Amino acid sequence: MSLHEHFPDYFSRIPGITLYDPLAELLGAPVDGLLHYRFSDAVRLAGHACPTVAIAWLSTTRALTALYPQSPPQRGQIEVALGDCEDAGVAGVIASIAGLLTGAAGNGGFHGLGGQHRRRSLLQFGVNGVQQLRFRRCDTSQAVACQFNLAVVPGHPQTGVLLAGILAGEASEEQRRLFASLWQQRVERILCQPEAYPGLLSLA
Repeated sequence: MSLHEHFPDYFSRIPGITLYDPLAELLGAPVDGLLHYRFSDAVRLAGHACPTVAIAWLSTTRALTALYPQSPPQRGQIEVALGDCEDAGVAGVIASIAGLLTGAAGNGGFHGLGGQHRRRSLLQFGVNGVQQLRFRRCDTSQAVACQFNLAVVPGHPQTGVLLAGILAGEASEEQRRLFASLWQQRVERILCQPEAYPGLLSLA
């Protein structure tokens, strides 16, 4: 059966990121260890596109670019720390996107080969001194902290009313389509126009 995904057009304007994964190269797929990710991969993992998935993608890609300005970020050699506990708010969603790109995993992650390529425990929650999200290179200990505030990109005022009608089973098909369109417009602004919203994301 042929299956074709229909993502919004703006997805094509979101920059992707290429990472080098030495474990992937060691095991032969891909043969050069280079993995290219796009925002659609994060959507496939989360099962949807929302402001949280968007800011997690934007934070992670920008932090990795800052940590590796001259070469592809090295997947599997980056620690990810969150200030929130795993079951707090959207911490788990943010961590899943960060883990997708960095390879960092919690206690259930890959334990490594001969003491190398370990992914287990590179992802941690409730870390003291971390306000929201921090990335740190395992080889140099260089770190980037991310601060974000999605409130500076407000949703359309109709979305709340439309969503309530949908959840109550009272919305028409036209109202459902309008809600989806307005919802994705906010996600698009976060990913395609971040500089237009001071305070949305800062790196330190």
